[in-house]
Amino acid sequence: MEATGVLPFVRGVDLSGNDFKGGYFPENVKAMTSLRWLKLNRTGLCYLPEELAALQKLEHLSVSHNNLTTLHGELSSLPSLRAIVARANSLKNSGVPDDIFKLDDLSVLDLSHNQLTECPRELENAKNMLVLNLSHNSIDTIPNQLFINLTDLLYLDLSENRLESLPPQMRRLVHLQTLVLNGNPLLHAQLRQLPAMTALQTLHLRSTQRTQSNLPTSLEGLSNLADVDLSCNDLTRVPECLYTLPSLRRLNLSSNQITELSLCIDQWVHVETLNLSRNQLTSLPSAICKLSKLKKLYLNSNKLDFDGLPSGIGKLTNLEEFMAANNNLELVPESLCRCPKLRKLVLNKNHLVTLPEAIHFLTEIEVLDVRENPNLVMPPKPADRAAEWYNIDFSLQNQLRLAGASPATVAAAAAGSGPKDPMARKMRLRRRKDSAQDDQAKQVLKGMSDVAQEKNKKQEESADARAPSGKVRRWDQGLEKPRLDYSEFFTEDVGQLPGLTIWQIENFVPVLVEEAFHGKFYEADCYIVLKTFLDDSGSLNWEIYYWIGGEATLDKKACSAIHAVNLRNYLGAECRTVREEMGDESEEFLQVFDNDISYIEGGTASGFYTVEDTHYVTRMYRVYGKKNIKLEPVPLKGTSLDPRFVFLLDRGLDIYVWRGAQATLSSTTKARLFAEKINKNERKGKAEITLLVQGQELPEFWEALGEEPENFFWVGIGAQKPYDDDAEYMKHTRLFRCSNEKGYFAVTEKCSDFCQDDLADDDIMLLDNGQEVYMWVGTQTSQVEIKLSLKACQVYIQHMRSKEHERPRRLRLVRKGNEQHAFTRCFHAWSAFCKALA
Repeated sequence: MEATGVLPFVRGVDLSGNDFKGGYFPENVKAMTSLRWLKLNRTGLCYLPEELAALQKLEHLSVSHNNLTTLHGELSSLPSLRAIVARANSLKNSGVPDDIFKLDDLSVLDLSHNQLTECPRELENAKNMLVLNLSHNSIDTIPNQLFINLTDLLYLDLSENRLESLPPQMRRLVHLQTLVLNGNPLLHAQLRQLPAMTALQTLHLRSTQRTQSNLPTSLEGLSNLADVDLSCNDLTRVPECLYTLPSLRRLNLSSNQITELSLCIDQWVHVETLNLSRNQLTSLPSAICKLSKLKKLYLNSNKLDFDGLPSGIGKLTNLEEFMAANNNLELVPESLCRCPKLRKLVLNKNHLVTLPEAIHFLTEIEVLDVRENPNLVMPPKPADRAAEWYNIDFSLQNQLRLAGASPATVAAAAAGSGPKDPMARKMRLRRRKDSAQDDQAKQVLKGMSDVAQEKNKKQEESADARAPSGKVRRWDQGLEKPRLDYSEFFTEDVGQLPGLTIWQIENFVPVLVEEAFHGKFYEADCYIVLKTFLDDSGSLNWEIYYWIGGEATLDKKACSAIHAVNLRNYLGAECRTVREEMGDESEEFLQVFDNDISYIEGGTASGFYTVEDTHYVTRMYRVYGKKNIKLEPVPLKGTSLDPRFVFLLDRGLDIYVWRGAQATLSSTTKARLFAEKINKNERKGKAEITLLVQGQELPEFWEALGEEPENFFWVGIGAQKPYDDDAEYMKHTRLFRCSNEKGYFAVTEKCSDFCQDDLADDDIMLLDNGQEVYMWVGTQTSQVEIKLSLKACQVYIQHMRSKEHERPRRLRLVRKGNEQHAFTRCFHAWSAFCKALA
């Protein structure tokens, strides 16, 4: 690396994968004085290079998968450092310096997969910490004072440690959105802190010895909780607290001892994924048919029979995947075939005798797995429907073709079974063979290969006999195939630690994917996924998948399959190598990512083709909320700006964070974190993030918004904004006052012509706009009023649901000063700077 005039202007360098084991480190790095991020992953580093001291503007440092035993060095002298990622090293307690927690901007710390036995000392002084990952260590206790100052945390991962209890101070984490505690022996922990974490969206408690007695009785306040994982525990029934979660989307209760489901499950009106596999269920209640948004239902390895499936299961009109393998099913309800979006139906290892004839009318079915049902007879196609209605061909000739029979055999079968309708739709069936079928297939292939080799050998001998003695041999006859050097593609330590490793195919070769992108797949790319785990005997085991994107080119598809086999050979193991296709992933593959994968448009350039640049749509968002930070889309106009808030302008590869003159520093920091997430998850780190302060905007910023407003003062006070053109909500709007000022709690309705001044600061107001019921809380209200008002809101919602079925209201909490537009537009002459009456 030569020193040039360009070095001082470099903003980021990725030196991952180089060999710095011998102590050599590029000296010219210290000339990059404007460096913002530096990646030194998988470089063999044993200590931090002293050249870091010159990088005074460095914000992000990643030193994952190295041999570091200490972080002592120059880190505390880097004043701009915001993120330290040092996962998968050999760090012990003494290797984490105390002084790094005095850095003012430190907000991201990842020390996972190390050898820590206790929390780093002085960690509680990192008051601006937003993301903390201490998973996969040997920590057995959390100090009580740790969470006294870390109240801005958004993400906390303490999984796979030795924690038996949690400090009560965790209830101070009112901004926390993600909490992961998997794999800790929390048998006697009651988790009473959970109801106070009102901003939680994701809660994972897999394998934490949960029972009916050590879960909170109610989680009603967690109105944002959408993803709950309670798998691999000791639950005998569904915990009552789960029925009160209004935003629940994904629920994993697999690998428990649940014997029955309550009728209360009809309250999960928003649930999309429900995993009940590996339990003791003998039947499902009819209430499950009311989960109108359910897309994926997993029931594998239970004790279900035909009577255990409700006949109304066809009401699940959004159901896409139904998996009930390894049960006692003799039949399945015919109504299951009325689920129009069903694309994956897995019923292997049951006692099926036949399937409903309507199975032929499932127009979206892609995977039908009915293996290991020895008495199964497939139903004939109904004669009263045209062939174009069918998309599964169970004819003898098609089954022979899928089994690899010769064309002559298929043609003979076709002649015996009559002509096939040319309008019949062709459908690829995913075939899964058991081990016996695999052995038979290998024997057939080997025999065919031996015959072909013998035939070729005779032809070559015949050709040599006819050729003149002086004729040269074919050019390739003397060549010897070189041995493949897999180390060019895979590092020597690959597959030696339990965990997940992913490669992306770029220009014919696999390129390692950063962990931040695990589960994010580009539609025009192909990937290799290696899962490393320990079996029951403690030996390493592997599973290899190669994932094919729907828009991937032929060379990427071929290379992913080739390198997946190369990886298997490199590991020297008889492990599975499974092909996965976009939109058709197996349950085992989805479980590798906890059923959480996403597709991203576009991809990298292939070896033959160049991918066109992705077209990005310019959007702008307002960052709002104190406890639960959210992004609200706003019109792409200068008049949308408000000096009280922070705004995020997304132009694809240019992301601007605009801070209003009256906005808080905390909101700015969290908006920057959102921008970083967008850049990592959607732009692959290629976007430029720029922080702007009101009055110091760049010309490009105003260019994206049309023209700077002629009088920005009007923007500041919220004037010159367009009127709502849809006033349908005014027909349903009602305002109620909740108060106990008379010595008893009472709810009274205000007149229809109410205004902002009716919001008394020492009361709680209930606003109904026909879609949401807002519980507005003033700053002077008591805890008693809050509890009683919350109960009143719930009673009111239930009453209105029974009265107006077509308008199922949702409860929203609104605090004074953080009112949303949908709330403020219901009031006459709302002013952003008006003070409510005391």
